[in-house]
Amino acid sequence: MRGGFLNRRTLQRFRQVAISATGSVKIKLLLCCCIVFTLIVIAGRAASFMGWTHHQASVGRFSVPRKGYTVLINTWKRNDLLKHSVSHYASCAGLDSIHIVWSEPDPPSDSLLKFLRHVVQSNSRDGRHIELKFDINKEDSLNNRFKEIRDVKTDAIFSIDDDVVFPCTSVNFAFSVWQSAPDTMVGFVPRIHWVDQPKGLLDYYNYGGWWSVWWMGRYSMVLSKAAFFHKKYLDLYTNQMPASIREYITKSRNCEDIAMSFLVANTTGAPPIWVKGKIFETGSTGISSLGGHSERRSQCINRFVAEYGRMPLVSTSVKAVDSRNIWFW
Repeated sequence: MRGGFLNRRTLQRFRQVAISATGSVKIKLLLCCCIVFTLIVIAGRAASFMGWTHHQASVGRFSVPRKGYTVLINTWKRNDLLKHSVSHYASCAGLDSIHIVWSEPDPPSDSLLKFLRHVVQSNSRDGRHIELKFDINKEDSLNNRFKEIRDVKTDAIFSIDDDVVFPCTSVNFAFSVWQSAPDTMVGFVPRIHWVDQPKGLLDYYNYGGWWSVWWMGRYSMVLSKAAFFHKKYLDLYTNQMPASIREYITKSRNCEDIAMSFLVANTTGAPPIWVKGKIFETGSTGISSLGGHSERRSQCINRFVAEYGRMPLVSTSVKAVDSRNIWFW
């Protein structure tokens, strides 16, 4: 009897030990799974945060309608920058066509045409056809960048300078924002105006760059160096905007982007929309790099106010942000 009792006690202890060991193994396995899952999440976040995400692979994340947008590139004697710009935007999923505003005295060289056509053709696949056209202008004027394009097939125009590049995901996101408000301008580069001090019976307006926008927390323009707008504004700029404004721009060689902001604001009575995005500048020899730039821009604003008979620009603090690319929403 005693031996049988000891055997039963021994068996019960073995069972308790076995159950305890099994529970311990389960807990350890559960903890290991939690740790592995946490590491995967952190690694994914870190890759996105550090900018390691491969843009080409992420383009497909954002659905873009088949009828996309036209990229309108303004360039001047910077073929290397033009090649880089066309090569980049030709890979964007929402692109329908590329129009290059050409105002140089000599036509595009055969080597440049050959290179750009090859780039476009290499991205025209899987039933997608990208058009490439040069809009040749005999006169050298900044107004050329907004000349009416009669054969453009999309309503959306993405106006861009040849020395700035945005990831395709940012461009496609801005395009979706523009689709929600197609009459206004949607862009990446905000600017502000404000009343400095009355001069006589009229207010005098100042032009403010990025640091003024940051300090005030408001903006009233988005520059056409990187902005979406409806193609109808090309017609309005060329045929209906006061000719005196275009003449002033040709003479001063400045402020065509401010004139477009005035035109859109005067038509809609609404502010533009600033889309937050990472900008990559590939050149630094533009007009904005010259001394006295802000003063000349302020002169343009006051000249345009006089032409319109009022200040049409509307300031706002609204900013569009793609919440998928930020830590907290």
